[in-house]
Amino acid sequence: MKKLVILGGGTAGTMMANKLYNVLEKDEWTITVVDKHRTHYYQPGFLFIPFGIYGKGDVEKPRANFFPSGVNLVFSDTEMIKASENLVVLSGGRILNYDFLVIATGTQIRPDETPGLADRLWHKNIFDFYTLEGALALRQFLRSWEGGRLVVAITELPFKCPVAPLEFAFLAEAFFMEKGIRDKVDITFVTPLSGAFTKPVATKMLSELLDEKNINVITDFYIERIDNDKQTLVSYDEQEVPFDLLTIVPVNMGDELIARSGLGDDMNYVPVDKHTLQSKSHDNIFVIGDAADIPTSKAGSVAHFAGEVVLENLLNAIEGRPLTASFDGHANCYIETGYGKGALIDFNYDTEPLPGTYPLPGIGPFGLLKNTRINHYGKILFRWIYWHILLKGRELPVESEMSMAGKRKVTV
Repeated sequence: MKKLVILGGGTAGTMMANKLYNVLEKDEWTITVVDKHRTHYYQPGFLFIPFGIYGKGDVEKPRANFFPSGVNLVFSDTEMIKASENLVVLSGGRILNYDFLVIATGTQIRPDETPGLADRLWHKNIFDFYTLEGALALRQFLRSWEGGRLVVAITELPFKCPVAPLEFAFLAEAFFMEKGIRDKVDITFVTPLSGAFTKPVATKMLSELLDEKNINVITDFYIERIDNDKQTLVSYDEQEVPFDLLTIVPVNMGDELIARSGLGDDMNYVPVDKHTLQSKSHDNIFVIGDAADIPTSKAGSVAHFAGEVVLENLLNAIEGRPLTASFDGHANCYIETGYGKGALIDFNYDTEPLPGTYPLPGIGPFGLLKNTRINHYGKILFRWIYWHILLKGRELPVESEMSMAGKRKVTV
């Protein structure tokens, strides 16, 4: 029997296990998925928890629920990938040999990488909203907070879901308005970027929205440390931003397993060909999702769109054929903007987010770079799609390659 091992049972790993189980011959291949956690989290839902929109039960389900019975699911830490020997060493010394390996180990927040961040104010006046623990602690804090200086900050790029800090700022503004204390809360968005987003057209639209909501923006701010005594962000050039409540996107890094195995860059992401998603150093290793070093968003949509490419190229590699499938960096993200509205962006390696309609030209129903109710409903509907379609590797009526149909080219 030939052996396929998938490291990581999150969004990307679960999706790939289901896709591969449906196409590989059962009498020729075994598929093994390794993950240390028994619970699967719907991570986009963490954003809603601080504001009481979602609860814990809305974002977690048993991981085993999403794999076919024919897939071997192993709950264990992974000590090492010995790529030159085609084997994986698990906790306790158990060895898994493989013919092909799919790395889907994702990315994690690393508050320890920023001096002072994981200090005594962590989850007291300083919170992340990228973990369930952080989101729940922040919800508890907000229940009794009566106002002050709220700072929403980004430490450095890349990080999971690049629009999430913007969404948090928008939802916080609406939350405080509903509580009747908006006039008591000063909201400041702090970013190392030169604008609200990485590309000019989207930045213009989002900046106008921030201004409309009276959210201050501080750009080109590179956080060097957090001063817990003074409750300030301190940049490398010694600028300071004071806060009473700080919600922050910590440094994101790939899994330490990648570093231990000598397979990563300095941020523990695996170097791959950005089009084939094959490892640059080992032909029988493919990487999907946040674990890859590809120059696009670390978001669930990227894993979904890349899934078809990884599937086709892995099958090509198994049969000794050229890798003909090519990933164009396609990503799209709904952006919650508060008050029951949302925006949507769709882009790839070469094309920035543009205005228009999605997925059908002229029809939509979703509006690109538009603040509408239907976009909000799309974001809410996605949770059902995630649990019932995306994770199970089923097809969605959206092409993996980005289309220009319905988009309008504009200049800023």
